[in-house]
Amino acid sequence: MLQAVGISKSYRSGTSEVQALKDVDLDIYAGEFLSLVGPSGCGKTTLLRIIDGLTPASGGSVVFDGMTQQGVSREMAFVFQDINLLPWRSVVENVEIGLEARGLGAVERRQRALETLRLVGLESVADRPPYTLSGGMQQRVGVARALAIQPKVLLMDEPFVHLDNFTRETLQIELSKLWQRLKLTIVFVTHDVDEAIFLSDRIALFRSAPGRIAEIATVDLPHPRWDYNVRADPRAIELREHIIDALQVRQSLLV
Repeated sequence: MLQAVGISKSYRSGTSEVQALKDVDLDIYAGEFLSLVGPSGCGKTTLLRIIDGLTPASGGSVVFDGMTQQGVSREMAFVFQDINLLPWRSVVENVEIGLEARGLGAVERRQRALETLRLVGLESVADRPPYTLSGGMQQRVGVARALAIQPKVLLMDEPFVHLDNFTRETLQIELSKLWQRLKLTIVFVTHDVDEAIFLSDRIALFRSAPGRIAEIATVDLPHPRWDYNVRADPRAIELREHIIDALQVRQSLLV
């Protein structure tokens, strides 16, 4: 469904050139949940932004449904780390933002925004200002805003990183349920190996300097994963150790 073909990205930093990504190839299949995992600065977010067209690549191309992408895709939606909801607009009006950009009329915008808020369990707070909501609820508004445009691909850049552990695990379950219900294709950036294992079908492991994919690991665990303790599953424990070793996490620790 979606391919990154030979993606490279470099930029100037002072007098030197930094290569954020080098020759990254990645196939993303329709309906799968794929996570990108690796250390800070390895190019995960850069690749996600290139896939969406928010950042131009220095080399390579993104192919979506057989067509080379040019600019920002209307078939994809991006969920950022910082949701940046507009405080002078209500929750439902924030969800309507992407629909306004697509030229939908007021009645259709409102109907679709309310339907999407219902999906994430927030229809009852549609008329409230976003700053009255908890961090977890605001993040769900951000997901609703992305889902409202009915994308084929949802790109998520560490959306739960600023949340407490309890809220984070709750939203992981909600996201997993949404993914299975809507049959979306999701590409998800995270530093959290356990989060990636819980959510994903496959995990692309990134190394840095320059950013590149070292390996793609398959998560061989049954769904739905909220029905059992994934972290205690021997297969998950083995996969976690494999990922830690593959990313050379322990070798990078200071002694």
